[in-house]
Amino acid sequence: MATPVSSLGTPLTASATKLLLLGSGELGKEVAIEAQRLGCEVVACDRYEHAPAMQVAHRSRVFSMLDADELRRVVEEERPDLVVPEIEAIATHVLVELEAEGVRVVPTARATQLTMNREGIRRFAAEQLEVPTSPYRFVESFAELRDAVAQLGLPAVVKPVMSSSGKGQSVVRETADLDDAWAHAIEGGRAGGRRCIVEGFVDFDAELTILTVSSVDGIQCCPPIGHLQVDGDYRESWQPAPVDDRVWERAQQVARRVVEGLGGWGLFGVELFVVGDDVVFSEVSPRPHDTGMVTLASQDLSEFALHVRAILGFPVPTVQLRRAAASVPLLGEGYGVPRFEGLDAALAVPEGQVRLFGKPRCEGRRRLAVALAAGDDITEARRRAAEIADAIRIVITSS
Repeated sequence: MATPVSSLGTPLTASATKLLLLGSGELGKEVAIEAQRLGCEVVACDRYEHAPAMQVAHRSRVFSMLDADELRRVVEEERPDLVVPEIEAIATHVLVELEAEGVRVVPTARATQLTMNREGIRRFAAEQLEVPTSPYRFVESFAELRDAVAQLGLPAVVKPVMSSSGKGQSVVRETADLDDAWAHAIEGGRAGGRRCIVEGFVDFDAELTILTVSSVDGIQCCPPIGHLQVDGDYRESWQPAPVDDRVWERAQQVARRVVEGLGGWGLFGVELFVVGDDVVFSEVSPRPHDTGMVTLASQDLSEFALHVRAILGFPVPTVQLRRAAASVPLLGEGYGVPRFEGLDAALAVPEGQVRLFGKPRCEGRRRLAVALAAGDDITEARRRAAEIADAIRIVITSS
C-alpha cells in the first residue's frame, strides 16, 4: 500500500509528481485533466498519435503497450511516481515485474493483471472470493464451445477472455448461431488469443455499476448507476439507479469484497446483475468506468476526481449526489475524421453538457462523444440526455 501524502510538487521540475497514463482515450483524458488540476505532470501513452489524453497531457509517448520491451523501456525512461493503467491492452506481466522492482502501479499490478483477462477475474471472484456469478466454462476451440453450450444450456454468452467495450461478444440463442459466435469472438479477441469464456445467460432485472473508491480513509460506494448495454457496450447510464434497500446493501457487500480482494487505492467500476432480491457479479475495472461518465453531471466529485485523489494518497470525503443525471454516448460510423453538427441545439437543453472526445479518426464504429444531463429525477435527466444526443449529428469526412 502506498504512503499517504500531504504535498505535491510542480510540473516539469525536479519536484514534479509524475503520472504515466497507459491508455489515452476519453476516460484517460478526464483523468489527465483532474491530475493536472492538482499540479501533477502527466505523460500520456497510447498506440496511436493524438489520442484524447495526449491533447491535454504535458507530453506523450506512442507505442504498443502489449510490447513488453517497449513498455519497460518507456517506464524506465520516464521514471514516473505512478503508473496508471487506463486500458486493458497492456503487457501486465511487465507491470508485475516493475512493481517488484519498486515502481508503483495503480491500484496494483496484480489487480491490473487479474482484470485484464476475464478468466483471471472470474476465477478470482467465483473461486477465491466466492461471490455469486453466472455459471461459466473456458474454451479454446469450436468443439469445446459446443460442449460448453451443451452443458450450460441456451441462451449463452460468448466472450473472448481478452477484449474490451463488447468486442467479440455475442449471445447464442440457437445452436445454429455457434459458428458465427465463435468467429466473432476470435476476431474480437486481443493479441491473437483464441481462449473464450462461455457464460450461462443471467435473466436479470437490471444492470448496475457500483463505483467503489478505495482510499487512505477506507472504502465507499457511490450511489448506484443503472445502465443499458447493446452488444456488450454501454448505450446509456443514469444515476441514481432505483434499487430497494436489500439489493443496495447486497450490492455494496459484493463490491467491497471484490475491491478489498484486489487491493490498492483508486476507483473501481464493479458491474453487477440484479436478479430479484440478489445480485450477481459480472465484471470489474480497476479504473474509471465508461458508464461512470454520468458522474460528471451528478456527483460533487466525478469518478475521475475520486480516482486521482485516491491514487495520490489523499483523503476522499463522503461522495455527495448533487442531481439525478444521465449519459448517452454518441457513436460515429465510417472511416475518416469526425465533425459534429447541431451543437447549438444540443447545448440549449437545460442542465445539459457535451464532451467531444477529440479522437482523431473514426475507424468503423467508435464512441466519439457523450451527452450528459441533470434533472429533478432520472426520468427528466434521461429525457434531456437523449434530446442532446438526438440533436447532434456526426459527419465523417476524409480529412
